[in-house]
Amino acid sequence: MVNGDDRMNGKIYLDNAATTEMHPDVLEAMLPYFKAQYGNPSSIHGMAKYAREARERARASVAELINAEPKEIYFTAGGTESDNWALKSVAFGNRSKGNHIIVSKIEHHAVMNTCEFLEKNGFEITYIDVDEFGIVDPDDVRKAIRPETTLISVMYANNEIGTIEPISEIGKIAREHGILFHTDAVQAFGHVHIDVKRENIDLLSASAHKLYGPKGAGALYVREGVKLEPLMHGGAQERGTRAGTENVPGIVGMGKAAEIAKRDMDERIAKETELRDHMICRILEEVPFTKLNGHSTRRLSGNVNIAFSFIEGESALMLLNHKGVFVSTGSACASGSLDPSHVLLAIGLKHETAHGSIRFTLSYKTTRGEVDEAVDAVKEAVGRLREMSPLYADHLKIGTNKTEV
Repeated sequence: MVNGDDRMNGKIYLDNAATTEMHPDVLEAMLPYFKAQYGNPSSIHGMAKYAREARERARASVAELINAEPKEIYFTAGGTESDNWALKSVAFGNRSKGNHIIVSKIEHHAVMNTCEFLEKNGFEITYIDVDEFGIVDPDDVRKAIRPETTLISVMYANNEIGTIEPISEIGKIAREHGILFHTDAVQAFGHVHIDVKRENIDLLSASAHKLYGPKGAGALYVREGVKLEPLMHGGAQERGTRAGTENVPGIVGMGKAAEIAKRDMDERIAKETELRDHMICRILEEVPFTKLNGHSTRRLSGNVNIAFSFIEGESALMLLNHKGVFVSTGSACASGSLDPSHVLLAIGLKHETAHGSIRFTLSYKTTRGEVDEAVDAVKEAVGRLREMSPLYADHLKIGTNKTEV
């Protein structure tokens, strides 16, 4: 049997915003529910009881991480389902009150594409601009509110540039106007201290595999009193709102990942922030014609997103991959697209600069040595690509001393 660490020997994984390695304690917690305790929690016999109890313990752990009540947590198959469920439930469930929804221009495709679906079904969507750092101005949200507005959805932290949004301020505005507020917290869950009560959050989406948990497990927080329309129909699972036999091992894994996150969050944030800032400083100082995408401090502790002029990000990825450094040009969910990132365009980057942006995302296991090795590989890859770039050659002929994008 090949050990996962053996396969990664000599490799540097810096794509943790796409997915994370499962924590060994999470895997250990899940294993009994694949074999000895494989009962269906909807049954009434003893085997089912063990599965049911495990599910409810996980529900309590997820709730505790965001200061919610266990009964406000509904398990899903991941962040995409949670986003779809939240937006469609509120939209169709409140259609008699209004058909207007407000979202930001930098939402994940799980929200953006759901909004496109809703627009085709008669709903009106207002897309709020962001500033050069990717931050939504709460006043812009306030100004966009109409009498028929039923939902505001702004992500907690951006999956590409790591910018953390002013969720408390937006939540307060929504609550003052009697409008439901949803946040896609897939990137923030377990990486940022979230308090759904203090921040006036009505619905929140989360995923396990961004948190050293398993793929295929997620959750939707729904504040008590908010009506939740079923996304699928069938059995009476999740208190009659989500049909289908629960993924008990995945749910247990998500619960364990949430428990570990609550225990280790402050220590992990401090470590990742130090490495993040070290990486940003080295790249900006040692690689000319670069720019940090997103806010310098108001960002996720493990996120580094840099725009490199005069290169194609995909070409850099191939060179870095050859060196054993695994990174991304943006959202892994849209990696097959040739279009530039809608997030990077929204913060004002030109198409060619957006195409030259690379995202590096760290984990609790990332070391300073790995960061330094990755930066050295980046310098080599960017230098090699610029040597082949006629645009770079022309730029140098002009004789400019600019060092920024």
